[in-house]
Amino acid sequence: MQLKDYQEVAIKELLGKSKKLIASSGNKKLVFKAPTGSGKTIMMAEFLKRLVDDREVKTPLSFIWTAPRQLHEQSRIKLETYFEDTRALKCSLFEDLDDIRIGDNEVLFFNWESINREDNIYIRENERDNNLTNVVLKTKEEGREIILVIDEAHHHATSDISRGLIEMINPKLTIEVSATPVLTDEDEKVRVVLDEVKLAGMIKNAVLLNSEFENILKNGKIESKLSQGTEEMVIDTALKKRKELAGFYRKQSNINPLMLIQLPDRIGQLEDTMKARVISILKDKYNISTENGKLAIWLSGEHINKENVEKADSEVEVLIFKQAIALGWDCPRAQILVLFREWHSPVFTIQTVGRIMRMPEPDNGHYAEESLNFGYVYTNLDHIQIMEDTARGYITIHTSKRKKNYQPLDLRSYHSIRHREQTRLTPRFITIFLEESKIYNLKDKIDKKSRQINVGYISDKKEDDVDKLVNKVIVADRDVRAVSSELQKLFDYFVREHLTPFHPEDRSVGRVKDAIYRFFARDLAMYYEEEQDEIIRITLGEKNYQHLINVLETAKTKYQEETAKRQAELEVDENWDVPETERLNEDYSQQETKKCLMEPFFSKDEWKTERAFIAFLEKAGQVEWWFKNGDRDAVYFAVPYPLRDPVRDKTGDGPAPFYVDFIVKMKDGRIGLFDTKAGMTLKVAKPKAGGLAYYIQQENEKGKKLFGGIVTNTQKDYSGAWYYFDKPIKDWREDDLENWTMLEL
Repeated sequence: MQLKDYQEVAIKELLGKSKKLIASSGNKKLVFKAPTGSGKTIMMAEFLKRLVDDREVKTPLSFIWTAPRQLHEQSRIKLETYFEDTRALKCSLFEDLDDIRIGDNEVLFFNWESINREDNIYIRENERDNNLTNVVLKTKEEGREIILVIDEAHHHATSDISRGLIEMINPKLTIEVSATPVLTDEDEKVRVVLDEVKLAGMIKNAVLLNSEFENILKNGKIESKLSQGTEEMVIDTALKKRKELAGFYRKQSNINPLMLIQLPDRIGQLEDTMKARVISILKDKYNISTENGKLAIWLSGEHINKENVEKADSEVEVLIFKQAIALGWDCPRAQILVLFREWHSPVFTIQTVGRIMRMPEPDNGHYAEESLNFGYVYTNLDHIQIMEDTARGYITIHTSKRKKNYQPLDLRSYHSIRHREQTRLTPRFITIFLEESKIYNLKDKIDKKSRQINVGYISDKKEDDVDKLVNKVIVADRDVRAVSSELQKLFDYFVREHLTPFHPEDRSVGRVKDAIYRFFARDLAMYYEEEQDEIIRITLGEKNYQHLINVLETAKTKYQEETAKRQAELEVDENWDVPETERLNEDYSQQETKKCLMEPFFSKDEWKTERAFIAFLEKAGQVEWWFKNGDRDAVYFAVPYPLRDPVRDKTGDGPAPFYVDFIVKMKDGRIGLFDTKAGMTLKVAKPKAGGLAYYIQQENEKGKKLFGGIVTNTQKDYSGAWYYFDKPIKDWREDDLENWTMLEL
């Protein structure tokens, strides 16, 4: 799969810190904290692959992967699929082990609860001696260290028996993988930031709680108007939203959004009664039933229409399930969650909402239709609480809407283009390689008769089995008469060794190989389909491989230069307008205003400068409305500015998007663009001031009526006058407001 940039960063950090801990004395702990939906299992799979491929790791390794309930089996299948082509690691259950030990680069998967009992068959002694104690002992007797991976440790790794099991395994390195880690005294920690996962389009921007109803935050608890509604009202609201989302999806993809109804995690008549009532409402009022395939049921002992429910275009519209069964379940099209008053807990954790956080098409990221970039929870629960540090940042409780009297602004706005070329190669690299091969005159330097492969440039250690070349190294003076499959491994290894600083993922390796094949076809009339083995022999021939490396290095350099230039590009929205809706989390509180364009207005307490400026705007007689701008993607308004001071550095660096704080509509039709600064932020505001002033000048020349700039108050307590800078950037003076303009509105 195509790794996201944040995943690549995390994998490199995991590898570096793990290598350091493995090389040090004693047993070590590493915590890998990554948000739900960030792709923890894929990141771990790639990390393990690189770890066993790394030549700096001298210690032979075996692995144990534990997880709660059936999550270990899901993880095993994911990793087994990930390693299908490379065979970098072998994934096994207890019954798959050879000679009661974990082999070199082998991962033993087991269910922690099932083994976390003193009478378990895998723990207690038995006539075959096939128990965990012996497995660990025999593995270590063969000179291998054990790496223990504890997946979702908060479910199972804190009991006395669990701690005893960890002590018995005595791993060289314990890695806890979780969104909510529980291990303490870790030696190292790797953390993936939630916002990076959202920006990469892996998960939704947030989960909206009862979005069509007013939510009030009091004493840390949420009171919602929907809490007064019946179960039927909750279902009605949720299905209305599902229908709306389905309409948006039909315009651009085959995604059929799934609505989940979670029954209370209890056993007894209450569950049966509620299930029957829900099924009746769905069938009688909406024609959603198990008979017509639109309803699926996933309860203990009852699986109906569940087989293809994860498919993007499944006809199932609603799934009834329970918490206990759904742990680790992954269905990216799930987007709406319904909970009833009898649910077991009023506390929202990430486990509650995590299953509706994933984007259904992560390779495509977020959609232009903002409604599709959110998950939705509908519930008639009373006094809802959001658990600190787990669900915080995921759940949105406030909705603010644009006033109906708004007239379009059609402003030119800028936002960054997301690039993935920094860590991987795109098809553009092939073109660059072919161009560089001409400049280097590679055609005339290649000796087609040099077909004897000397692998000294790859290796310095003897290895008798060429089949293991990808993971090991072989002696320099060895004459390799390789068959086709072995040549491919040599070729792959050659490319991977010379891909730095790009990640040697299969897709990037393929780009380089394709570039080389195309060079041979274009310049030497040798074609991949007919002479693949001979092309590889010539490429790796003693007289040729250095020439290929030289062209590869210059091509990578030019590719990086192009990428750096593209990184500085901004995408333009010619007709930006204030968003119709804003969704905000529990960090925001409602503030009474009269002139704010959004109703109601929510703000953060720490916005002292902004709050003071809002008070000024509220009293201004010429102001028709004002909008507090955000700082995200194309949703909010931004102007371009140079990252470096263009006066001191003529080359500049950028541009980057500058999201101004306020957009103000005047009664005379003018639009004010203001960004509040105070203290240190004012001292470093010069490049942004220049960017904003230039933007206003350029747009006014096209007929716009804009004014504004960086704005500050003459007093630290904001009791003074407000001034803004609207002069050419050459007139900027730090700590001097003499040439600023008083803001009179």
